[in-house]
Amino acid sequence: MAAASSDDTKNSSSNLPLKPIPGSYGLPFFGAMHDRHDYFYNQGRDKFFATRVEKYNSTVIRTNMPPGPGISSDSKVIALLDSASFPILFDNSKVEKRDVLDGTFMPSTGFTGGYRACAFQDTTEPSHKLLKTFFMQVLSSKHNTFLPLLRTTLSDHFSDLDSQLAGKSGKASFNTSISAATFNFLFLLLTDKHPSETVIGDKGPGLVTAWLGAQLAPLATLGLPKIFNYAEDFLIRTIPFPAWTVKWSYKKLCEGFASAGASLLDEAERVGIKRDEAEHNLVFMLGFNAFGGLTNQFPILIKWIGLAGPELHAKLAEEIRTVVRESNGEVSLSALDKMTLTKSVVYEVLRIEPAVPYQYAKAREDVVVESHDAAFEIKKGEMIFGYQPFATKDPKVFENPEEFVGHRFVGEGEKLLKYVYWSNGRETEEPTVDNKQCPAKNLVVLMCRLYVVEFFLRYDTFTFEFKPVVLGPNVTIESLTKATTTV
Repeated sequence: MAAASSDDTKNSSSNLPLKPIPGSYGLPFFGAMHDRHDYFYNQGRDKFFATRVEKYNSTVIRTNMPPGPGISSDSKVIALLDSASFPILFDNSKVEKRDVLDGTFMPSTGFTGGYRACAFQDTTEPSHKLLKTFFMQVLSSKHNTFLPLLRTTLSDHFSDLDSQLAGKSGKASFNTSISAATFNFLFLLLTDKHPSETVIGDKGPGLVTAWLGAQLAPLATLGLPKIFNYAEDFLIRTIPFPAWTVKWSYKKLCEGFASAGASLLDEAERVGIKRDEAEHNLVFMLGFNAFGGLTNQFPILIKWIGLAGPELHAKLAEEIRTVVRESNGEVSLSALDKMTLTKSVVYEVLRIEPAVPYQYAKAREDVVVESHDAAFEIKKGEMIFGYQPFATKDPKVFENPEEFVGHRFVGEGEKLLKYVYWSNGRETEEPTVDNKQCPAKNLVVLMCRLYVVEFFLRYDTFTFEFKPVVLGPNVTIESLTKATTTV
């Protein structure tokens, strides 16, 4: 339903009327600036899109997307804001993904050793297939170590939370704790060495955060008082942060990875990838794709489970402990697969608040995209933007879409998984070397499921508070109630 299958792009593949795409880019420069301030300061991103959907009575519209003037030369996009039109972004025969990972601008390759990382490459580029094949082989080779390594790392994380709660403040910083655990796990998974054995030491999360922040600053806002809006906008969206500002941080990451991951780099050379190129791509995968995504995803996971309250907590604890008990106390892949509510809760989190809410692509050719109500022609070369939270909370697909429903994907509800798009593809599809779907898609879901399992094997319930920040919520744990039943 996402795009016309006919070679004739003038005609829709259904009986939907072909309409011009509504919306406006406004005057040169001023239109983009106006939309930018609406998006960041006057309305916020959800209201920004909602008001335009209402104004034009359409879920496919023309608008400007940040950062706009200064950082990017062209902010004009066609926004897809429903579940029907969104999947055109996954059709690599129709769209191109070259240099659009971050949207209408691309950070300097100085941030990545002079290389365009695989995530910025289009599927037609020869190096994309070579690099993604290597990534998928690396992940596959870690299959047997994944579960025990993550369980050990999470055990340290929970011990850290308990220690913080026992301290003077009586509270625990979830984000700080899970960031350290996530970096340690990813580094160990890829290199078989702990970052403390390298020049990185315990500074991994801080090094990655600084490196990411300089690249993604134009897409962020600091949440300062309104009086500083124009100053902030000028400072972070007029001239890009140069790569040299975080050169030290990135150099430490590369040095640590090069020493610990020597055997991995040897393997990359054996399959035809230059050692230097492999190093920068693997650091990007570890720091940007994996660490950046997961340190956003875990706080989102705990936020929504926390908001669901003790009733859901009790059901999760009962399911998890019962299955583990019946599995002779083992937490195995087969045991995890039996936990249907746990799986559903994770999918519901990925649906209601995807960690990466944006997708971008350029039309390879003239294409027709369909919403639920109409068809629209997009011209070759036009930038297409998808705002995922509107697609995965489409009221024409999901009942009570704004409500967190833990059991939504249990039983017959599994049929709705094809409308969950967090991985740059449908949840029912798999990553391949010929698409742009996250190569670690299944591992991410497994990590989230295992986190829920390990949590409710230890605790019955918890209380917390959170504050929205640039990337997901900042979560503070206020109490953890130890499990009253054991496996």
